[in-house]
Order: sequence, then C-alpha cells, then structure tokens
Amino acid sequence: MLSSVDRFSSRLDRFPRLRIAHLPTPLEPMKRLSAHLGGPKLWVKREDCTGLGMGGNKLRKLDYVLHEAIAAGADTLVSGGVVQSNSQRQVAAAAAKLGLACYLAVYHGRLSPPSDDYAKTGNALLNRLFGATLHDVPWNGDRNGAIRDLADRLRAEGRRPYVVPYGVSNPLGAVAYASTVAEIATQASTLGFAPHSIVHCTGSGATQAGLVVGARACLASTRVVGIDIDAEPERVQADVLTYAQGAADLLDQPFDSLSDHGDVEVVAGHAGPAYGVPHAATIEAIKLGASLEGLVLDPVYSAKGLAGLIALVEAGRWSKDEDVVFVHTGGAPALFAYRHLFS
Repeated sequence: MLSSVDRFSSRLDRFPRLRIAHLPTPLEPMKRLSAHLGGPKLWVKREDCTGLGMGGNKLRKLDYVLHEAIAAGADTLVSGGVVQSNSQRQVAAAAAKLGLACYLAVYHGRLSPPSDDYAKTGNALLNRLFGATLHDVPWNGDRNGAIRDLADRLRAEGRRPYVVPYGVSNPLGAVAYASTVAEIATQASTLGFAPHSIVHCTGSGATQAGLVVGARACLASTRVVGIDIDAEPERVQADVLTYAQGAADLLDQPFDSLSDHGDVEVVAGHAGPAYGVPHAATIEAIKLGASLEGLVLDPVYSAKGLAGLIALVEAGRWSKDEDVVFVHTGGAPALFAYRHLFS
C-alpha cells in the first residue's frame, strides 16, 4: 500500500519540472540554537541551498513554473519586486541559465533605501550580472500591475514574454512548494522524528499555501506557522487561502474545510516597523543564526521568520521535546545592502 507521501508525490509528478533547482534540500538539526533557547528541538530546511543564482525558496517554484514558460515558447521572462528582491534575483538567474531575456519592474518607494549602496550591492548587483534589464517603477501597492504592463509593452514590440508573478506566487507556484513538505516528511522519517510544526516567513503567499497543502496531504498532524514579514497579516492570510485553494484544485486534493481559515496561521507582530525595515529582534536573529549555526539570514525575510520563531519559543509555544522545522528561505545577498547594521 502506498504511503501518504508516495500518493502525494505521484500527484506532484504530474507537473513537469525543468530541474534547475537542487532538490531535495537538506534538513539539518540546529542543536546549538535549540540549546541556547532551552528547547524545543529545532531543525532547519535549507531552502537556501537550491543552487542556481545563490539559491532560495523561489527556485523551487520556478522549477515548475518556468517549464510552462518554455512549453509556451517564451523568449523573455518578466517579473518584478523591490530593489533587493530575492525573487527577482532568482528569476534573473534562471533566465540566464535558460538563455532567455529578463526584464524586471523594480519598485521604488515601498521602503526608503536603508543605505547609500542599497541599489548597488546584494541582489541588485546580481540582477545586473545575470543580464537582466531593469525598469524603475513607483510602488503603488499593486504587486503585479507594473509587471503586466511591462510584459504588454514587450509583447507589442514582438517579444514572447512570460509573466512570473511577484514572489512567484500563484497556484502553480504553490503546487511546486508543496513538494517541500513531501521532502520534509521523508527526511524526518529517516531521521526518526515527526515535526510538530513547520515555521517560515510569509509574504506573497504561495510558499505558505504550498506548505499548507503539502502538510494536509503528507503530515496531517503538523502545524504550518507563517510569520508575517509584510506587516499585512490579513492580506497575507487571504492570499495564502487563494493560492492554497488553487493549488489543491490543480492537485485534485480536497480542501473545502479551509473556508474557516483554521489551517492558515499567520502570526503578526514580528515584521518590525514595516516591510524591509529590520528591528532589534531581526538583527539578533541574524547574529544568533550566524554565530550558533553558521546560517546566513537576510533582514527582510528569513531573519524576521527566525525572529518570530524565537519569540514563539520564548512564549512557550512548544515543549522541550517537540520537533520544530524552520524553513530557511534564503536571501543571503540582501544582507550586504544592510551591512551598516553590523559595523
């Protein structure tokens, strides 16, 4: 008889991949951080180790999503994000690998530049090295509007653009990210534990949506806990629900009971003053991750996720004997745009 993981994996196998991401990613214990906090038993899912373009969780989504672009005969990828967007960097790297042109709508105004070299280093530098063409646009709260407008313009010029949404967040991106839980379930079983919770930073929504769909299929007793990094928990939860339902439909998975929001936990209060603005807990999480586990976290996403996890541990969310998996979504290059915080 097939296990729940095998059954779910067979559903995932219906969706072709480009195999540009290094999967499965490692699942490792964080023994020193666990001891520092006095428990629970912490593990890290190393989504920063997906390989291409310095890795990150978006590559797992792109592995599936960009197969659709190639199949459609696209010659150009179009996406967008803020200046130090990890998602943009991974899209640009994938385009370089696949021999596609890359155009990025770079949003200005969502946050004030935290340093003089904010637009010159980190992800911004890598975008240029990967050959992306950057278009500066004002931030108006519409995450995908300028991306669609740019694609329309390129289409009118005779190109065949494929739109990669902000954060690679759409139902297919959520399907792709559900594969993370299938990996965690298999790895945890081999390591001899069952995760009580999976904790991660959540923003554009499809990462958490995939984790929720995957956990329902493979780890029914595991709680998925999203740490809001956008300071928009209601919007985040709504987007997670939308993408989770869309992914479940693509996978032919029942998902009706999500209507009560019970499976989608978005924890507020750890985003700092605003999106992209680190606070003391963010900086402390970066220092602890580095000094205790050799992990490089970024101040916009992964460090705020870890800061939220640490706060929940200190509040007694889990017992010392429970196992909790932290999803490290990557983002190391962005740290260099915030180096003034550590001088």
